[in-house]
Amino acid sequence: MSVKHIAVYILKGVLLIPIFLSSHKVLAQSSPKYSNEFMAIGVGARALAMSNAMTSVSDDVTSIYWNPAALTDIEHRYQFSFQHAAYFAGVANYDYLGAAMAIDTDSHMGIGIIRLGIDDIPDTRLLFDDQGRIDYSRINFFSSSDLAIVFSYARGVSFISGENFADGGGLTFGMNAKVIRRRIGEFADAWGFGLDASAKYRYNDWNFGVMLRDITTTFNTWTINKEELRPIFNQTNNEIPGNSTEITLPKAIFGASRSFKITNKVDVLASADLVFTFDGRRNVLVKSRFTSIDPQLGAEFDYEDKFFFRMGVGNFQRVKDFSFAEQSNESTFWSFQPNVGMGIKLEDFTIDYALTDIGNVAESPYSHVFSILYSLEKLPGIYSRNKRRIVKKEGKDEK
Repeated sequence: MSVKHIAVYILKGVLLIPIFLSSHKVLAQSSPKYSNEFMAIGVGARALAMSNAMTSVSDDVTSIYWNPAALTDIEHRYQFSFQHAAYFAGVANYDYLGAAMAIDTDSHMGIGIIRLGIDDIPDTRLLFDDQGRIDYSRINFFSSSDLAIVFSYARGVSFISGENFADGGGLTFGMNAKVIRRRIGEFADAWGFGLDASAKYRYNDWNFGVMLRDITTTFNTWTINKEELRPIFNQTNNEIPGNSTEITLPKAIFGASRSFKITNKVDVLASADLVFTFDGRRNVLVKSRFTSIDPQLGAEFDYEDKFFFRMGVGNFQRVKDFSFAEQSNESTFWSFQPNVGMGIKLEDFTIDYALTDIGNVAESPYSHVFSILYSLEKLPGIYSRNKRRIVKKEGKDEK
């Protein structure tokens, strides 16, 4: 059996993983449809401007989130990224901090921290004193936060690359180990753990990627502080919730992208992702009892690899039309979310900006997202994306 046939069989096995994970036994488990949804927002202004169509595109430290196998495309020994975004007119803050390091010519490692938090929430349970008078000094404040720490590892697989590929192989695999920490003040908290697996493959100007999130399902174990909640729940005749386990079912994302040269100075990158969920029907473009499919499309124009303009479209939903309240029959229409952004590369710094939450699907104000990328110590070509490029059989690069 040839090396190429081995590669094909391995890729087919990777593509079949989500089918086995989404068996009826898994789907029958009691799990919320939108568990750990803060992990579905995305990181990096570049990605958000391209509507998250990044599975085959990502080539920097944000690959910790999008596709850990792509960490081997980083062309520096060390790379760092920071992002801040404010949602719902500043009510919620979303932050990301990531770092990646080259281990050797074939592998990279990284760590990322993601936090979505609503801070300074007033606790008015003790607003009234014993005399029934309002006492604002009795108001306390707490935070509700979701935190994830992600550990990533990526490695090129040279033994299936074949003689037509440069050293390091045309295929890389990556893994994520995630620790989830969720907290609602002193009332409840949860710990969770999950695994992701991914792959990336390059052929000439084409890139292909697959990201399998929560392949083992991610379990969040909630602990409820009943003593803290008992007084107010007794007053309102509500039942105090007990400790529970929340399960996040697997999700598969398949992506493809291609770059085109428009002029000597202008290039364009087009990308598309298909997000497969296995937790029942979702309000997306394609839905069934077995799986729902949400497409994401993006494009990036660059001038001399220094100035970038990006756009994307995603979040396709079927929305009810309430514009005619007097009509008895409710009609629906398709809605989508467009995104735009730009970026600039300055030596070792890259600054990106995205404008999101625009279009009919968004009722909240515009969200401005900024992210910064900083790189240290340029690596020789064998460490970088050249290891994925196809070369001629006589060993000469196509370039």
